[in-house]
Amino acid sequence: MFLIDDIFLFPVHGILWVFKEIHHAVEADMANESEGITAKLSELYMMLETGQLTEAEFDEAEKALLDRLDVLKERDAGVEEEEEEEEDDESPDPLEGS
Repeated sequence: MFLIDDIFLFPVHGILWVFKEIHHAVEADMANESEGITAKLSELYMMLETGQLTEAEFDEAEKALLDRLDVLKERDAGVEEEEEEEEDDESPDPLEGS
């Protein structure tokens, strides 16, 4: 009986696995993007100190990178809140069934 259930549910489990892998890949990509922005900020500071950038150019580039970093952090915070809500919804209520 369990073998038949596994055979019938295999497509569903396969699709869920694919979606989980896509989710993990997107999370990794977002983390890499955040690290890339931080590296670009470090490069900007170095260019400013060596005189390759003017103060105005630096301010403009820094503002753009910091804005992008803020957007990524807000998105991460929103995703974490959604995951916590999903975990709360999935956890059984100990008072139910009484």
